[in-house]
Amino acid sequence: MGEMTGFQLGVIGALFLSVASSVSIVICNKALMSNLGFPFATTLTSWHLMVTYCTLHVAHRFNFFENKPIDMKTVILFGMLNGVSIGFLNLSLGFNSIGFYQMTKLAIIPFTVLLETIFLNKQFSRKIKFSLFLLLVGVGIASVTDLQLNFVGTVLSLLAIVTTCVGQILTNTIQKKLNVSSTQLLYQSAPFQAAILFVSGPLVDKFLTRQNVFAYKYSPIVLGFIILSCLIAVSVNFSTFLVIGKTSPVTYQVLGHLKTCLVLAFGYTLLHDPFTSRNIVGISIAILGMVLYSYFCTNENKKKQIVDLSAVSQVKEKESAGLLNKVGQEKEGIEVKKSAKDSLV
Repeated sequence: MGEMTGFQLGVIGALFLSVASSVSIVICNKALMSNLGFPFATTLTSWHLMVTYCTLHVAHRFNFFENKPIDMKTVILFGMLNGVSIGFLNLSLGFNSIGFYQMTKLAIIPFTVLLETIFLNKQFSRKIKFSLFLLLVGVGIASVTDLQLNFVGTVLSLLAIVTTCVGQILTNTIQKKLNVSSTQLLYQSAPFQAAILFVSGPLVDKFLTRQNVFAYKYSPIVLGFIILSCLIAVSVNFSTFLVIGKTSPVTYQVLGHLKTCLVLAFGYTLLHDPFTSRNIVGISIAILGMVLYSYFCTNENKKKQIVDLSAVSQVKEKESAGLLNKVGQEKEGIEVKKSAKDSLV
């Protein structure tokens, strides 16, 4: 019971850290890109991952966590896949309207559910599916405004969806199958993610913005915001792996849409962004979907725990019954031997 309480507290802590750090980095990056005119998102992400790796390396040196060797081929492919998915998401944003990009992000949940059902035999109840449907409708109403389709943008969006879903499913699967922590997996995969983005980032950003990241004039305030963004990113990357490892890729995506709603609300409150009745209706429906998802997941987990506990108790009862039978048989054998001995006497 104590272990379950500790696990639940760990999950709540991971969820809170993920929401707080993600909302913080969105606000920081919005100020950096919109207000200060630094448009190099992909290159900035490579710096985020390099700082994350360096931070974890220092933590490892000070024995804050123990490194566990993982098959190098697995780590390289996993790191490259995650790096490529970030690149595709940024290219998707560059080639599509903001509305279509939001639809791309919304499509990640149903596609993840589909992949987990087909390849991992994971079952999702109708209640869970209904709550996810409500969530997606709500976020769609709140955030999707214009939908402009083009062939290249659509292909890039499909590639972004596939690589993101597979990457997040692997984040969960690798941690559970290889029995490694989120910190250990992030520590070993971050250099490969950073490397692929460090090489491709400036090219992607130049293609999308028509500007060169190396020719940009860095003012002290821009450098300050870049450093702040990189420091927050350590928490974002750590909490991402932690949440996916402790829960599931679908739960992480649900959490991501909660962040979207919070960002919209913070944008209206702090930055005075336009906020309509449509936003309010959409956020309300999305929050209802999140509450229902959380409620249904909690109930299903409780039922699963009860079934698991009953199965364990049945096994223990069988073992104890077998042990008692064995002891009884041994006693009977001793008594038979004793009576035989007495009759001989």
